[in-house]
Amino acid sequence: MDNNDILIRLRYALDIKDQDMIEIFKLGGVDLTREELSKLLTRSDDFDEEESEEEHLKCTNSTLESFLNGFITFKRGPQPPKPGQPNKPDRSIKNQSSVNNVMLKKVKIALKLTSEDIIDILDEAGVKITKGEVSALLRKEGHKNYKQFGDQYTRNFLKGLTIKYRG
Repeated sequence: MDNNDILIRLRYALDIKDQDMIEIFKLGGVDLTREELSKLLTRSDDFDEEESEEEHLKCTNSTLESFLNGFITFKRGPQPPKPGQPNKPDRSIKNQSSVNNVMLKKVKIALKLTSEDIIDILDEAGVKITKGEVSALLRKEGHKNYKQFGDQYTRNFLKGLTIKYRG
């Protein structure tokens, strides 16, 4: 799954309107026009190589993380800065393999989900997972019990979100 696909599925699952998407990106530190947003929200496999430059905008890890950070602020409000804390948060997405785990963590924070909620959402999509496995998915990369949240789990999580929020 590429980042554009994650963004498209999240938008659909949570029924986020264009204007709200632009606002969320702005809260995350990225200014987008409606035209740029529509280019971001197109699947890369819908275009051939020549068309993709003009009709498709690739969602980078940084852009996706900005959206997720903005989504947390959009849902929960701005967090007051703590003394001695830097203004800009560190980037959590270090490489392509950590994208799904970071997405899970940030959606969990934004929607105030518990581990039980995540289990229920995945159950809606037909995936059985234990509380210990959820805990491993939410750990920091490099931790001895860290488990990667694969593309199939991500698809099912977004499918479960769709069932919960749109169904």
